[in-house]
Amino acid sequence: MTEQTTEPVREQAGVPAPHTPAVTPADAADAARLVSFGLQPRLQPARDAEYGELLRRYREDPPFARLADAVATGLGLIVLEVSDRAGMAVTADEDSVFAVRMGDYARRAATDSADRFLHGLAHLALAAMAFPRPEDLADDGYIGRVTVNGVDAFVRQACRKLEERAEEQGDNTDPVSDAPGLEAAWRVWARRSSTGATKDARRLAGSTTGIVGKAAAFLTESGFLQRTGDEAGGTYRTTARYQLQVRDLAGGAAMSELLGLGIVPVSDGTATLLPPDEGDDLDLVADAGLPFS
Repeated sequence: MTEQTTEPVREQAGVPAPHTPAVTPADAADAARLVSFGLQPRLQPARDAEYGELLRRYREDPPFARLADAVATGLGLIVLEVSDRAGMAVTADEDSVFAVRMGDYARRAATDSADRFLHGLAHLALAAMAFPRPEDLADDGYIGRVTVNGVDAFVRQACRKLEERAEEQGDNTDPVSDAPGLEAAWRVWARRSSTGATKDARRLAGSTTGIVGKAAAFLTESGFLQRTGDEAGGTYRTTARYQLQVRDLAGGAAMSELLGLGIVPVSDGTATLLPPDEGDDLDLVADAGLPFS
């Protein structure tokens, strides 16, 4: 009788069954510590022994991995990947307190709604140039390279493409600030000075290269890009974390719309306009959104 009633009594008392290790406060602390490392995107696991050890434990200890995932979920974070190359790569869902940082960037970048739209387009163009083909996103070893001037040229070629289409269709060419998608953005970008300069030759923050430069600097601070030089307004290479982020963005209407214009960036960070394949449907996607509202 005693042996038959032992297990129910243990369960009623909240005592874990045999061979089921209990979660300790130390385990919870380690899981939270791993998530905190994931929130430091510039931190490289290879350069931090504790981070590397926690990653190893995540891979080899399924209960610990589930605990770390639960901690991330509770913080409104989505785990994109856990690996030596990317560390614990996380992204914030829309309701997470950690999503505020991107919103703060948009508000700091510009007070004018049209300018915020341009900052969003700059981020979209950077992603499109960094990983222009599906196979680039699928290849974990792929490293994209972009330049500030190349991204600006990329967007301006898209502007010309859209302007030509508008003229062919007899569309109104006056800017419409509240129109959705790229159709509104090209009008504003095309009329904005590409470089501009202050008296001491500094790039104007409101110029299009200034906007791209700010976006690239933000991505660098966030661990998504690494600056490699000053040529062409600033040269950058992508990180594993950026590739994971762009994979999430790649299915969006705005990204598809931009890539669908037939503008093909090349690996040195410049842009080349190529004719689309016959039969390609290049109509704008209705209500295509951009990264910032």
